[in-house]
Amino acid sequence: MTVLLLSDIERAVRGSWGADTCPPEFRPHWDRDNPARQQCAVTALVLNDLLGGELVRGEVHVAGERVDYHWWNRLGMSVEIDLTREQFRREETITAAVVVPRPPIAQWRRHRAQYELLRDRVVERLGRQQPAPSSPTELIL
Repeated sequence: MTVLLLSDIERAVRGSWGADTCPPEFRPHWDRDNPARQQCAVTALVLNDLLGGELVRGEVHVAGERVDYHWWNRLGMSVEIDLTREQFRREETITAAVVVPRPPIAQWRRHRAQYELLRDRVVERLGRQQPAPSSPTELIL
């Protein structure tokens, strides 16, 4: 049994992002200065694998028009974890969260390869972590 802190998981996820973990149409625009850009869906799915809880989605609006969706996680007692919120520019706003069911992986048309790549990288990084000392925010995996 390995004890991990939420900070261990966050570090593993952030260190695993790359152009190849965002959708193919956005890869030419991926930027190391904004590595969270277009990583939200796959990140939310990987966190859901590790932590459970609910997947939530909001609309991304620019000048009142929906231009995309943003995904993040909600755990028990309405605790929300969003590791990709910083990707948005000042003119982009996110609507309130709506809980969305996790689709079975067999039905995924988009994001499957990117999700699997990110998941495998995160699991590998977490496997190399040294057990952390006990703390109130630890997770036992």
